[in-house]
Amino acid sequence: MAGPESGTGILPAVVSRFIPWFMLGAIHILRMDQVRASSLTRMTRVNLHLLSDSTGETLEMIAKAALAQFDDTEVVRHFWPMVRSQQHLDRILGEITSNPGLVLYTLVNEKTRAALEEQCSTRGMPAVPVLDVVTDALEDLLGQEAKGRPGRQHKLDDAYFARVEAIQYTIAHDDGVACEDWEEADIVLAGVSRTSKTPTSIYLANRGYKVANIPIVVESPPPPALYGLRRPLVVGLTTAPERLVQVRRNRLISLSQSPDTDYVDSDRVSEEVKYARRMFADNGWPVIDVTRRSIEETAAAVINLYNERRLEPEKGEVAGPGE
Repeated sequence: MAGPESGTGILPAVVSRFIPWFMLGAIHILRMDQVRASSLTRMTRVNLHLLSDSTGETLEMIAKAALAQFDDTEVVRHFWPMVRSQQHLDRILGEITSNPGLVLYTLVNEKTRAALEEQCSTRGMPAVPVLDVVTDALEDLLGQEAKGRPGRQHKLDDAYFARVEAIQYTIAHDDGVACEDWEEADIVLAGVSRTSKTPTSIYLANRGYKVANIPIVVESPPPPALYGLRRPLVVGLTTAPERLVQVRRNRLISLSQSPDTDYVDSDRVSEEVKYARRMFADNGWPVIDVTRRSIEETAAAVINLYNERRLEPEKGEVAGPGE
């Protein structure tokens, strides 16, 4: 008995012939639930157009932060930096029309903004000026109008050159190099191998902080200079031993090296972590556990510690980044 379900495409007739009639309805419901679940979890694909009259770095960061709040979404990003004229805008409007979606922009030129908004409205596409709310609030608070000059945050001022200097310093003092210059650092990061010292240092350097990082190795203790530092904030980075083993093993595999060495031995790694933690505690250095932190989160925690220390002059004067 094939039953009515055999004609729905859920079960071929040749299969349903061998299934008892009283099971067909249940199987039909089960399969339909699977179809609904599949349609609900199907990835949504959208076009996202990012228009900026400068480098677009700010816009990309805002878009990335917002997109992180959504799952199962495939976003095709169309990036349009340095849009500073009507002619340039006209050239890219065709591409935007061919790939309709959401338009996010940071344009300060009133004519270019108006043209973009008009074209998007005509085409039925939403256009969002992502910085307007913040800029308007600051105008009200400060009692002055925004300058309206594109890329103003990227101007070649003292802060820009200080950031370049911080990056150069950080690269030159990676992995324990040039200990004689550590006193010049704003921040010193210490930790066993693969606790994200280098990427965190580079991230902080891009924020304007001079950073040195030092590997903690049981067989080769750090130079005495580390324990006498007064100006820099020394921060210990640690992680869960089991997580560290996994990260190290993956690293060895990516380098086509044998993953069966003391470097990934569980007992040995646990001893390394304990050794580093004792060192941090003995010297009164703050510790950050990076086990479940991204590079950005670790860097934010370091900056918080740095700022807290600056508010405690009795523990020694600390200059600001780049000073």
